[in-house]
Amino acid sequence: MRNGAIATVVAGGIAFAVQPLISPAQAAATLPTLSAKGAFLLDNATGAKKYGKNADIKRQMASTTKVMTAAVVLDTPGLDLNRKVTIKQSYRDYVARNGASTADLRTGDKITVRSLLYGLMLPSGCDAAYALADAFGSGTTESARTKSFISKMNSKATALGMTNTKFDSFDGISTTGNNYTTPRDLAKLAQHGMKSATFRGVVKTTKKYEYATTSTGGTRKYTWYNTNKLLGSYGGALGIKTGTGTAAGPCLVFTATKDGKTYTGVILNGTDRFNDAAKLLDYGFGTSTASTMQLRKLPPGAQRD
Repeated sequence: MRNGAIATVVAGGIAFAVQPLISPAQAAATLPTLSAKGAFLLDNATGAKKYGKNADIKRQMASTTKVMTAAVVLDTPGLDLNRKVTIKQSYRDYVARNGASTADLRTGDKITVRSLLYGLMLPSGCDAAYALADAFGSGTTESARTKSFISKMNSKATALGMTNTKFDSFDGISTTGNNYTTPRDLAKLAQHGMKSATFRGVVKTTKKYEYATTSTGGTRKYTWYNTNKLLGSYGGALGIKTGTGTAAGPCLVFTATKDGKTYTGVILNGTDRFNDAAKLLDYGFGTSTASTMQLRKLPPGAQRD
């Protein structure tokens, strides 16, 4: 019988239609149904779109903004990842004022840029984002330096061909609503980020210990968990970043490699973002694992984003 054919069985003079069995690969080939308002899946080998849903509709992106924050830092000429940045009280005040996700950086601690990247991308630390923007922007005041850094983010977006993207924030907390992107644009950014070995190493990490020198010369140990629960849950997942906001809803930028294929995807405003991502990856890889995926659990007290 041909694939897709319907057999008819006659029993007691009554005809019954018998549907053929569908293999997992066939099921994965069906366009997935997603909770996301916007989504995109990119085939890294060809750069071609594998899947798109409202791919060019502008939406808020919440903390997926931090992918660009990391990219601007990592693309800085002559970057010294071991450069130490002193944590200011203003970074902690900013987090408290906005009820933001945090790496719980302590005032006076001296911490390396490399460590700040982990604090930025794993617990989604808005304090780490502030520290990096302050350290890598230009100007004589914090305000000037952070504005300068956001300008660099927008310049990078232009250079990457992200034509429907604008940043007004170094971490995704937008007061004007002018911090937006599209699923297609964010996939371009993710692909660019993954070209950096340092970026790849950070975003694939589920748990990280980092150390800082305190203001009194002691050593402080930070423990950070990755808010991206797709890691450790979906085989081959390699990152990248979560984001959640009132206007943005739950968001996710992700990438995975399996059997020599790599796909990068984006979920914007998806109430079931991790399963949406798994469905898209199954669609790309021709697998069927989303329905049985068990999400990695975050310990009590870990940041959620």
